[in-house]
Parts: sequence; C-alpha cells; structure tokens
Amino acid sequence: MCGICGVYNLDGTSAERESVLRMRAALEHRGPDDQGDFFAGPIGFGFRRLSIIDVEHGHQPMSTEDGRFTLVFNGEIYNHPALRAELEKSGVRFKTRADTETVLRLFARDGAKAFERLDGMFAIAVWDAQRRELTLARDPLGVKPLYYRFDGKQLAFASELRALLAGGMSAELDHAGVLDYLAYGKVHSPRTILRGALKLRRRRVNLRRFG
Repeated sequence: MCGICGVYNLDGTSAERESVLRMRAALEHRGPDDQGDFFAGPIGFGFRRLSIIDVEHGHQPMSTEDGRFTLVFNGEIYNHPALRAELEKSGVRFKTRADTETVLRLFARDGAKAFERLDGMFAIAVWDAQRRELTLARDPLGVKPLYYRFDGKQLAFASELRALLAGGMSAELDHAGVLDYLAYGKVHSPRTILRGALKLRRRRVNLRRFG
C-alpha cells in the first residue's frame, strides 16, 4: 500500500507546505520506500510509497512533461500492460514501467473517462494546472480508502483520517457517524467517526476554481 494526501485552496491562496508535510508524515507507515511532494500555488500533494511495480522508478507525485497534469496514486492497476501497449501504439512514449505512469498518460489523453477503463484497486488525485481542476477518484468497490473534508474554501484529502487530523482538522466526534459505523460497518455511509470528514463514495469528484 501507499499513502496519498493533499490540499486545494479554492480561494487561490498558496497551499501551506508544512501542513501537507505533516499529513504526509502521518502516512509514513503506509510507504516506507519513498516519499515525494508537489506544490503549485493553491495545490499541494504529499506521497509515501511502498514499491511494488518498477521499484527503481515510479516516483510520485508524477507529472506530464508539459506540467499540465500531476498525479498521486495509491493502488494497483491489473490491466495496465494492455493499456500501456494501446498508448504506445498511439505514439505515447513511456519513461517508466510503473502503472502510475500508465494512469497519468491515459488521463492526459482521455480525461476522467480514463478511470472507467482501469481494472484494479485505486485511489487517485489528479491536478490539471490548465483548468485549475482537482479530480479525486477511487475504484468502484472502494477497496483503496480516500477520505476528505471540505469547508467551502479548502478541500483536503488523504488515505487515512489521521493525516487529515495532522493537517489541522478537528478531532470532534460525529456521533451519527459513530452510530453508522457500529450498526453497519465501514461500507454503509460516507460519514466517518470525525465531524467534517467523509469517505469518497462516488467514483469521481471534480473540484474547480472559477474566476
């Protein structure tokens, strides 16, 4: 497993570096092999890696050559060799053997429709610098966790609740969320045991700053 986290400030203010790095540090146990970060104005990403595919390469966050798309990814894409072969036939040139790069280049070509073609388990965040749009996505069954909070000005996301807490979220209990968890387990409700923190339930969420 790996750990991903990040923030997006919709008011245009710069992402607070230390906050994102604290979130990343809270995910160290999920990825002892490598770490990375990315900051560009209102967006900040953090990543911890457990190396499985292309151990030497596959560093994240990973960006396209033109800098338009930047991605952090937790999971494994089982059909990435077939998708990679398809992209190569269309002229795409790869720098790694990692499934991360396959997802990035497929998204760069097809946009959010790329997620419909992924066979595997995943939690993904992609920043589109041109459209100033953040896209969060998960596998259909939600095997890979992705939590978020949104206060109207900032969206923060992470693989675990502890990372959201490290980023400054209140530890106030959501009593209805606690009851949901005790009654139905993890899969019933988007609520969590912490007020303001939700599990990504839909397969995809797009967030864009206009103006």
